[in-house]
Amino acid sequence: MNPLAQQNPHRRFNPLKREWVLVSPNRTQRPWQGQTEKTVAEPVLTYDPNCYLCPGNMRAGGARTDKYTSTYVFENDYAALKPDAPRFSSDEEDKGILVAEGESGICRVICFSPRHDLTLAKMSVGEIRRVVDVWAEQYEELGSREDIGYVQVFENRGAMMGASNPHPHGQIWASRSVPNEVVAEQMGQAEYLKERGCCLLCAYREMEVALGERVVAANDSFVAVVPFWAVWPFEVMILPLRHIADLEAMTGAERDGFAEMLQRVTKTYDKVFDTPFPYSMGLHPKPSDGEEHPEWHFHVHFYPPLLRSATIRKFMVGFELLGGPQRDITPESAAETLRQAALR
Repeated sequence: MNPLAQQNPHRRFNPLKREWVLVSPNRTQRPWQGQTEKTVAEPVLTYDPNCYLCPGNMRAGGARTDKYTSTYVFENDYAALKPDAPRFSSDEEDKGILVAEGESGICRVICFSPRHDLTLAKMSVGEIRRVVDVWAEQYEELGSREDIGYVQVFENRGAMMGASNPHPHGQIWASRSVPNEVVAEQMGQAEYLKERGCCLLCAYREMEVALGERVVAANDSFVAVVPFWAVWPFEVMILPLRHIADLEAMTGAERDGFAEMLQRVTKTYDKVFDTPFPYSMGLHPKPSDGEEHPEWHFHVHFYPPLLRSATIRKFMVGFELLGGPQRDITPESAAETLRQAALR
């Protein structure tokens, strides 16, 4: 990394979304007198009779959760998308300004384990492999439907990230249209393939592995890095070493490697500030829109909000809302912090 960039304000280009991020390492020494958060303890009960997601319990909407013994999927009781939503399109006065259209889809919840206290960081690789298999099954099932254009698998961990229930779980939102973030990444990868004749994330992965300064962890099938263009303080991207577009393309060994990498990243997060680390995590497979997408390289995003400690978070406000994304801690410094935490 250019030594001038380590101490001075500069911009970094994100070729995946074709946008810039402002990096201001000179701001890391500023005193903090802003909002602080309460620390949150991990659940200690293996079964909570008051938890909607524990096996056999009644949920808020009146349905009863099955007495499941492994990774469990059910239709979201308060779905943001519905398969029978009416199809319509409107353009007020035909001016292309007040435009709306109906959006259908399917929302599901995935409980990782029947145990109330088992986060991904605490699950065994074998248990996480079962989660990976369920993700793949759901992606294949939902993505094969003609009325689904994208299958977004994600997890919001912790109250700070809006998780409404402490029982470790994730969600699937399968939508008719392809979401904004995915469209941006698809365009970035397609443009790179057109201009350079090769896969963007394959080329990026090779550079990161060779340089090593932003690599957090690696195994025979995957590598985890703090992206050069990261916005969140301890943001991590997981990339397969082989050019694959989705979960279905993974071999059994690669699914094992993916499960092991998920465990390593989440376990490392919990060691950074010795606290349950909140984050939003999402899988980005290729769209399920019927196109081939040779440009698409499967990847996973982790967006954690903690900044300096367990009680100080990064807020996206001011310039970031009105101008563009900005960060203080350099990706190189964040990667080193994560590597050191992993050794503890």
